[in-house]
Amino acid sequence: MEESLSSQARRIAMGTLEGETRYDGTPFINHADGVADIVTNEIGLPDACAAAVYLHEATRDHDGVDISAFPQDVRMMVEGLNKISTIKPKDTRLEADKYKKLIVQYSTDPRVSVIKIADRLEVMRKLSIFPKLSRDQKLLETMMLYMPLAHQLGLYKINSELGDIYFSYAEPEQYRAITNKLRATEKDRERLTREFIDPLRKKLSDAGIEYKLKIRTKSAWSIWRKMQVQKVPFEGVFDVFAIRFIIECPPDDPVLEKDLCWKVYSYVTEEYEADTKRLRDWITTPRPSGYESLHITVKNRQGSFIEVQIRTRRMDDMAENGPASHWAYKGIKHEQSTDNWLQSVRDALEHPLSTNPEDLPSPPDKEIFVFTPTGELRILSAGASLLDFAFNIHSGLGARCIGGRVNGKAVQLKEKLHTGDTVEILTRKDQKPSRDWLNWVVTSKARTKIKLELDADERKRASEGRELLERRLRNWKMEFPDGMQTEYMKAHKYSSVLSFMAAIASGEVDINAIKAFILEKASKETETPQEHVVKGKNAVYSGDGEDILVLNAKDVKGLDYKMAACCNPVFGDDVFGFVTRSAGIKIHRISCPNAARLIERYPYRIQKVVWQETAAAGSFLVSLSIISDIEHSVMSSILDVTSQFRVSVRSFNVNENHRNGTYEITLRLLVPSNLELDKVISQISALKHVVKVKRQ
Repeated sequence: MEESLSSQARRIAMGTLEGETRYDGTPFINHADGVADIVTNEIGLPDACAAAVYLHEATRDHDGVDISAFPQDVRMMVEGLNKISTIKPKDTRLEADKYKKLIVQYSTDPRVSVIKIADRLEVMRKLSIFPKLSRDQKLLETMMLYMPLAHQLGLYKINSELGDIYFSYAEPEQYRAITNKLRATEKDRERLTREFIDPLRKKLSDAGIEYKLKIRTKSAWSIWRKMQVQKVPFEGVFDVFAIRFIIECPPDDPVLEKDLCWKVYSYVTEEYEADTKRLRDWITTPRPSGYESLHITVKNRQGSFIEVQIRTRRMDDMAENGPASHWAYKGIKHEQSTDNWLQSVRDALEHPLSTNPEDLPSPPDKEIFVFTPTGELRILSAGASLLDFAFNIHSGLGARCIGGRVNGKAVQLKEKLHTGDTVEILTRKDQKPSRDWLNWVVTSKARTKIKLELDADERKRASEGRELLERRLRNWKMEFPDGMQTEYMKAHKYSSVLSFMAAIASGEVDINAIKAFILEKASKETETPQEHVVKGKNAVYSGDGEDILVLNAKDVKGLDYKMAACCNPVFGDDVFGFVTRSAGIKIHRISCPNAARLIERYPYRIQKVVWQETAAAGSFLVSLSIISDIEHSVMSSILDVTSQFRVSVRSFNVNENHRNGTYEITLRLLVPSNLELDKVISQISALKHVVKVKRQ
């Protein structure tokens, strides 16, 4: 039996790559094996493409490897892959169109671009083995270059997988929350599907139409993008799932295929109200990639919107498995099907985007991605300047910045940056910030740091004022709680604690007036009657008859439920209840690390939960983990921030990590809601010397 091209190529690669390993210590040949498997078994390209994968890895960093015995088309693909591997982010500034043009320039064979996407998919599946710097770079390249290209070439399944991997690393808590919600609502989707098909079953049977139903659930990444674009919560995304009709039909009768699809469409729209604006007819005019299907959105009797997709088995196999499915049917030649599909790939590479812009993955328009001279990735707000970048690197660097170089060109402090720029900062020891700098920055971190530098004198006076107030309060044996202080500041038009304390030091605020205010409040204060937890029905849920636990934020220690210590839910968080064996109902955040396990293993013990519409005067215990530079002033700065909001500090623990040169701070707070908590986290994150803030 003659040895295949891929087997011959793998032998050469094994010899060339012997001893080379990946970051996790496994043989590097495993990467080539993984890519070849994706190319042949998942995308469906012929054996010659798998051979090109092995020869590319064998030759790109090794001289003298002889591949002259292989067919010319294989050698051409190898040459194209080797050239594409030399493309750096600065060559494209991470713009998908520029990257696409370079691929066309470096190789005339469209299969090369498909192989390159397969290569990136294998890398993303193993992303955890890479160091953080390399991982961040690959995440950015995937989102901005490979995902748009995969979508345009019709590799929708690969595009979705790349998106989910990117999402799981870039926004792990949001990814966990959405995937947990998908698991938690799986039973609801199954019920909706049963209710949907019941009125149609007899009509389809009488018409002699054989079919099966499939539930298609959107990827977590796709759902998250819709939530951001449409500014809606998870529940506001109408097409989280679709009901798909897969019709049995001979694959060699295109007229019959279309006729059956439209018949099913007519039965569905007779039974349910259709939104004709959302009709997508890709049967009459298939997508360039060959995708064929009818899409329509209908409303059921309960008022829920459901996306319905109608296609034949051949069409579904094509959409799910790519071009490999073309030759799975008798009468369709392998060569003809791949040639047709690759022609569509070639067209997609050589022509501007022609699909609906809403369907295409796109980078966030509120962020830019720039690099340090060493290649470290930094994410900034759109419109950020060189000065923003300097403060993002380090506060001291920003305060001494006099200018810099962008892509090797000298620029001023106020130079605006763009995605893909490589930025170098120039400093001078005697440089100091001026008030003009506030007009040149857009990031909150830079603005905060500049104001801190400019307002050093006010900070000193504020410290004196705080000391004076605390001394007087001790003498009077009085307390001035955060809420009361906020009320006094608001009445006297002080927007920050800093300015208020400075005004006390300067005599602008009469400290005896504060004493009178405290005495007046004490005389009027009455105890607010306690409310109790109730259970009731909520119209948001319909059709299942389950009770909904309504959480009263004021009485969080009620007998009916307790807040889970593993994730410490706060008023406003997305939550669910878990019925324990002996401790009543435990309330967890939907993004809790334990949520996925509980929802998957014990679905019958999950309790639907909602918060009451408005927060009562309750408090929730929450812990923050803060990493900062070893700088004593950071502790008082953190406490200054907390005093500006309706939160109460319960404990403040500091450990010094000598190896990393950082403080590891645990801050436990009582907060009224997640909105107030978000404000605190945002302000602490912006403090000088604070590296990272994370909710535990």
